[in-house]
Amino acid sequence: MSEWAAGPDDEEAGAVMRTVLRQLKLWREAAGLTQAEFGAAIGYGEEMVSCVERGRRIPRPEYLDAADEVLGAGGKIAALKQDVAEVRYPKKVGDLKKLEAEAVELGAYNSSVIQGLLQTEDYARAVFNAHRPVLTEDEVEQQVVARLARQGILDLMTGRRVFSFVQCESTLRRPMGGRMVMRQQLERLLEIAQFRNVDLQVLPLDREVNSGTGGSFRLLELKGGTTIAFSESPLSSRVTADPRETTVLDIRYGALRAQALSPQDSLPLIEKAPGGTRT
Repeated sequence: MSEWAAGPDDEEAGAVMRTVLRQLKLWREAAGLTQAEFGAAIGYGEEMVSCVERGRRIPRPEYLDAADEVLGAGGKIAALKQDVAEVRYPKKVGDLKKLEAEAVELGAYNSSVIQGLLQTEDYARAVFNAHRPVLTEDEVEQQVVARLARQGILDLMTGRRVFSFVQCESTLRRPMGGRMVMRQQLERLLEIAQFRNVDLQVLPLDREVNSGTGGSFRLLELKGGTTIAFSESPLSSRVTADPRETTVLDIRYGALRAQALSPQDSLPLIEKAPGGTRT
C-alpha cells in the first residue's frame, strides 16, 4: 500500500480517487461484509481496509483484484486499476510521465545520478533513500514505482521514439546503493546502450570543457514539433515550452553531445567504471 499522493491542489486526481474508494465501499456493503470480514477475505487487516476507504491509502492492483474476486464484481472493480494508476503518481511525476509518453524524441543530460529512465529498481530506491529531508518508506516506494512505470517508453515496440542520454562520468563512479547495486546499474546501462533507438554517451571527467555545469535537464520534442524543456535544481524543477529557453538548452545539449564520447566509445568507460564488468 502507498499513501495517497494526491494533495488538495490536485482536484482532478482527488475526485477520481474518491469515486474509486466510494465504489469499493459500496460493493463491500452490498455484499454484507464488515471491514474486518472483507479484510480477512482478501488477505488484509481491518485497519488497512479502513485506511483505503477513508482515503489514507491507495489500493494496489492486487488489492483491487482480490476485492473484485471476493465481491463477485465480474471485473468492474479490477477495471479501476487503470484509474488508480493515473493518480498514484505525485502530480509533477504524472505530468512528466504524460509528456514523455507524447514525445517522439527525448534528450537528457545528468551530472549527479543516472538518468531516471535508465535506473534499476535498487538504484532508484537508493536515490530516494538518500533524499533529505528523509522520505517515509511509503513515499520512497511510491517514487520508485512511479519512476519504473515511466521506463516503458524505452521499448521500441511502444512507438518510434528516439532517445539520447549524456551521463557525466561522475555518475558512473558514485557507488549509489553500494557495489552490487552499482554493478547491476552499470550492466543495465550496457544493456540499454544496445537498443537501436537509444544513444548513450559518457562525458569524461578529464574534458577541459563541460557545457552542463548548470545542472541536469531534459528536452522533449512532441508531435507537431513543439519542444519542451525540463530543468532541475536542488529545490525545484521547471517545465517550459518558451522557445527562448528551449533554444538555449538545445544548443547546450548539442555542445554536450559533441564534448562527450561517442556511444561506441562510451561503452568501455562504463565497463571499466568501479563495479563494472571489467573492474
